[in-house]
Amino acid sequence: MTAFPQAYRPDPLILGLGDAFYDPVTAADFPEMRLRFRNDRAVAEVGLDGLSDAEWLRHFGRFAPLPGNLQTPLALRYHGHQFRVYNPDIGDGRGFTFAQMRDDRDRLMDLGTKGSGQTPWSRFGDGRLTLKGGVREVLATEMLQALGVDTSRSFSLIETGEALDRNDEPSPTRSAVLVRLSHGHIRIGAFQRLAYHRDAENMARLIDYTLRNLFDEEPGDEPATRLLDLVVDRTATLAASYMAAGFVHGVLNSDNINVTGESFDYGPWRFLPTWDPAFTAAYFDHAGLYAFGRQPEAIHWDVMQLAVSLRTVSEAPPLIAALESFGDRYQVAVSRAILWRLGLSPRGLEEDGALVGAIERGLRTANAPVDRFFFGAFAAPLPEGEAFDEARALATPYRPRKPRDHAYWSGAPCSILIDEVEAIWSAIDQGDDWAPFDAKIAAIREMGSALA
Repeated sequence: MTAFPQAYRPDPLILGLGDAFYDPVTAADFPEMRLRFRNDRAVAEVGLDGLSDAEWLRHFGRFAPLPGNLQTPLALRYHGHQFRVYNPDIGDGRGFTFAQMRDDRDRLMDLGTKGSGQTPWSRFGDGRLTLKGGVREVLATEMLQALGVDTSRSFSLIETGEALDRNDEPSPTRSAVLVRLSHGHIRIGAFQRLAYHRDAENMARLIDYTLRNLFDEEPGDEPATRLLDLVVDRTATLAASYMAAGFVHGVLNSDNINVTGESFDYGPWRFLPTWDPAFTAAYFDHAGLYAFGRQPEAIHWDVMQLAVSLRTVSEAPPLIAALESFGDRYQVAVSRAILWRLGLSPRGLEEDGALVGAIERGLRTANAPVDRFFFGAFAAPLPEGEAFDEARALATPYRPRKPRDHAYWSGAPCSILIDEVEAIWSAIDQGDDWAPFDAKIAAIREMGSALA
């Protein structure tokens, strides 16, 4: 094609932060390029839907710069608490920021990578991503988006023709490079790094960048406090949406928390089979630190580390006040999120909280399959049985937020439990059969349409 799509609006504002925040890097030179997933819905939102497959591979496999955008990929610098242990030796170790642009809502969006090669922060890693890991991230992001979670979008998945050795899956295994579309890649860990170095000047610069470009706000008299207040609100909503979705992220380290409250970076994730607060996703989470029921606590703890970091440029009392509002905001958000998944219109904070508490108790008592429960209860009476007697009585005055008339409701609930993930991967791994993967994406999107 002779001209780039007119709807594409490059805006590489990250360069304004300066080179103290990132390292210029070079993408790996992969032996093969096989396009496996192209998210045409997300592509249209940033005006890149006119690209041919050949152009797609050139930009998102070979990482030729997009016009008017970053001319060199940037590996971001950050620190973080990993399972509550501080690590100052991390950063983008197998990914980079490739481009920034405006979407159709005028938000600043980043295209970031996973598996694009080694960087100064790779340590002993090869900077690569397994194809299985890429498939799993596509499935996670599609499912979470359908369930109302604010998540990064899997933008592109390209198989790259290398054989990788891994300790946690049969090896050698196939390789891939993933591109994700995100509303910023600024993590809590970026602020922790600046606090670690007592770099007040760059802390102020990062606060200013974040407020202006990710929250669309002019910094006021207390920009650090305002930033923390916004992050508390967004992350409380994130924690609530995980609970309503029955999702376990698995690795809620502070370097995995985006300050916009957008979920991202999916490793050992799982969806709940039944409502079990102790359910964990990561086989190495022996203490259950990031178990399903502890996710709000974990995210709150991470936001606390942001508050500590912001003490570099702010007094403590207003930061503490903002931080202490997390619990109340979470309670409002979790009621809203669970009622949304039930297809019910909210009635008020006290009523909604009582109903949601009764539903959670009923789910634990009945040991009911989570996806089947929400499928059957959407805009309909709650299931019969003693476990749900209290919830049924409390739900009587509620009204549906939309009718149960979508074709999805005449079938079976869509789920993506671990056995389904493994079956989808097995078809790809054993016979290069992508039909189950494509069918699952279609089913997830149909569910999302029914819920939206």
